[in-house]
Order: sequence, then C-alpha cells, then structure tokens
Amino acid sequence: MFSRSTWSLLCFGTLALSAAIPKKRATVCNGHAELCDRSYGNVTFIGAHDSFAFSTDPLALAADQHVDVATQLSLGARLLQAQSHVNNGVLHFCHTSCLLFDGGSVQDYLTGVKSFLDANPNEVLTLLFTNPENQSPLNVWKPIFDAANMTDLMYVPPSIPVNQSAWPTLGEMIDAGTRVVMFMDAGADGSDSVPFILPEFQMVWETPFSNTDDTFPCSINRTSGPLPDIDHMYLINHSLNKNLASFIPGGVIVSDPSDAPTTNGNASILANVAGCTPLAGNRNPNFLLLDFVDEGTAFAVAGQLNGL
Repeated sequence: MFSRSTWSLLCFGTLALSAAIPKKRATVCNGHAELCDRSYGNVTFIGAHDSFAFSTDPLALAADQHVDVATQLSLGARLLQAQSHVNNGVLHFCHTSCLLFDGGSVQDYLTGVKSFLDANPNEVLTLLFTNPENQSPLNVWKPIFDAANMTDLMYVPPSIPVNQSAWPTLGEMIDAGTRVVMFMDAGADGSDSVPFILPEFQMVWETPFSNTDDTFPCSINRTSGPLPDIDHMYLINHSLNKNLASFIPGGVIVSDPSDAPTTNGNASILANVAGCTPLAGNRNPNFLLLDFVDEGTAFAVAGQLNGL
C-alpha cells in the first residue's frame, strides 16, 4: 500500500505528465489533410435536402432523396437538412405534412447520425433543421439531442452571431470534440434558446428554394441581422423542381429526379456558384443543398471549389 504522501506524489506526477503530453491533433479532416487548417466558414460542403425523405419509388412525389441518410453520409454529404413536425405528440421529420412523407422520429434520426460520427471521428457535420411549428429549443429539441447522446458533440460559439471569417478551423473543432454545428431556421433566438442551436439567418443567407428555372438565378432570399450579409456564410439551394399544374389544378411543386444528373453536374452547379459569388465578396458557397445527392458529380465539384 502507498502512503498518503506517496500517493499524492504519484497523482501529481501523473497530472504533470498528462499536461506535458500534447493533445492529439487531427491530421485529416473531412477526408483531406488540407482542410484541417481551413476555417469552417471557408469550406464548401455538400448538403442533402430533406435528407430523411428517401425512396426509390417513382410515385413517391414527396421524396427528395434516393438513398438513406447513412448512404448520403458515406457519399460525402456533410450538411443534413430536415423539416420537423409533431406526429402523435412526438417530433418527427416530415415533408410538409407527416401524411405526405413521415421520416420517423427526430431521436431515431439523430441516433443514426451519432453512429456515423462515432465511426468517423475526424468528420465535421452540419445539421440544418427547420422548425415550422416553433417547437421549443429548450423543452423539445434539447431533450432529443440529450437522448441521442449528441449534446456533447455540438459546437457552441463564444458569441452569436459568428462572422463568416471568425469560425474555428475544422481541425480545432475535431480536436475539441465539438464537431457538429446545428442551425435552426426559426425559434432559436427566443427566451428558451439553447447554446448549440444556432439561429440560421443571423449567420447564413440562402438563395430562393423550390426553383423551377434551370438557370438558377441567384439572389439573397432569406437573411437577418445584425451582421451585414457580406459577413454571413451562404447556402445555395441547388435543386430543380417541376410544377404539376398540367395534372393537378392549381399546381404542386415537386422535385425533378429525372434532371438530377444534370442539375447535380459540373456545369449547372458552377454556373449557379458564379452567379452567387458576387453577392458574397467573391467567396464560394459554404453549402450546396441538393436533392438526390447520389446523382451527378457534386462531390467532385465541391472538391474543386475547396481547391482539392
């Protein structure tokens, strides 16, 4: 048995040795060593629009992806977008209405995302969740993140909003173990706010959505202060839709899977980027949000935009 003084010396020595050993530093971030020293605010990420809404059934008009979330992540999607609705008292991800497409509970969704993050410790991921029913971040959303064991992974900025140039590097986020950024479109800045649930439009502006024009004219569609737009990151909604007015009186906007290989191809994406960069100080987009991420060459385009 050690004496009390010997035990104290051993403990002190262990602490001193631990402090002297440098913390492990990420050398590969989101698949590339070059990205470790790159600011989160200076990286282009491919995003999956309505990531939960996947189906290979051509008659599933509310589906915006062909492959499940695990496959989207394996392909390289690093922004997952989803729309929330309460279904029978439980928060689900649904497309406009849970009667149209019910992707299951938010907790089950996050549990699957957590499995990916556990298996891939050098990946930074962004979550963009819409909150059309204004569910409480503190009383509804945070308990779900807690139950999915996601809370400790969430990035909390020192202050809000964060200037585009002030984000940490991917390497710093990975080293700190806080490598998931979550934006919410509504309700994140109220009295029941949660530090890791960030108000999207104070930091990210978007281009118009539900686009039916394959030239994708660029404009700033949604944004808010106090930062000027030039200091925001930005998201391009690069998904083509079609109006079923010929078949449904009044028309209904649905995604266009038949055009996805072209929409998600080099020429279409780069033309959209070229139209948007003048609005952002000639910076490339931070997020390219796509339908049917398994189609086209979007991930190669993102590599090009990231200088890889």
